[in-house]
Amino acid sequence: MKAVQFKEYGGPEVLRVVEIVEPRAGPSQVRIKVRSAGVNPSDWKRRAGLYRDFEEVSFPSGVGVEAAGVVDEVGPGVSDVSVGDAVFGYGINTVAQYAVLTHWAHKPDGLSFEVAGGLPVISETALRSLDDVGVKPGGTLLVSGAAGGIGSAVIQFASRQGITVIGTASAQKHDYLRGLGAVPTTYGPGMAGRVRELATEGIDAALDLAGSGIIPELIGIVGDSSRVVSVADFTAPQYGARFSAGPPKNPEKILADVARLCCEGLFHLHVERIFPLERTAEAQEVSAEGHVTGKLVISVA
Repeated sequence: MKAVQFKEYGGPEVLRVVEIVEPRAGPSQVRIKVRSAGVNPSDWKRRAGLYRDFEEVSFPSGVGVEAAGVVDEVGPGVSDVSVGDAVFGYGINTVAQYAVLTHWAHKPDGLSFEVAGGLPVISETALRSLDDVGVKPGGTLLVSGAAGGIGSAVIQFASRQGITVIGTASAQKHDYLRGLGAVPTTYGPGMAGRVRELATEGIDAALDLAGSGIIPELIGIVGDSSRVVSVADFTAPQYGARFSAGPPKNPEKILADVARLCCEGLFHLHVERIFPLERTAEAQEVSAEGHVTGKLVISVA
């Protein structure tokens, strides 16, 4: 089967489409014929070696941690799906023609494979970081880097909880943020003043989703480092802020819930671009530029 791998740390040029043996579903796993796989910043950060201090990578390494597809092999102990079922979820080396999933949910007919393949990481990360930051209904949350996949999910989940979201993004993305339910503003010099004008009663907490070195400024706006959480900046604890990381909490329930919300029109994932498997390197390069609105997806079928 075809799969994307890299044999050394480096830029997107180290990625190769190779022929490898199909994986097998182990206990409590299923194998799928992949239809789509989400592109996440963690993919290119792992490939570039930014995780090497705390995560061991065995070369050659595959790419991808989420996917949607059709079950074609069921491992021992699995009873909730059958061969032929459409599912989406977390997996291992998912940018490939076949991949093993470790956590999954059924994909409703009304949910496209492209959207389903991009849902797991952003949904779980958004809900986990919201829980970590602890804003109560009626509170105000500042989200830095709000137009990306995680930010798009945070805005929608927070709004459903009765939380006001002020989201930062470039000016051309402000209509997008408004459509999701956020109050937009721009990042850069003067952001603290702009935020104060929008939130006259103050900001209860802040989420950093971009990892752009903004932690000290967010702490200054919030006034309390313990109420600033990052999912992208490993240095956050150096300033007294917190870093939110996996593993996923209650992934199966989250996946099933977000699929239902999508089908009911209560949650939307904007897929900005779809790349074929052979252009995974380009997809990671676009992701690394940091200007994606919503999500990038690899189409495998």
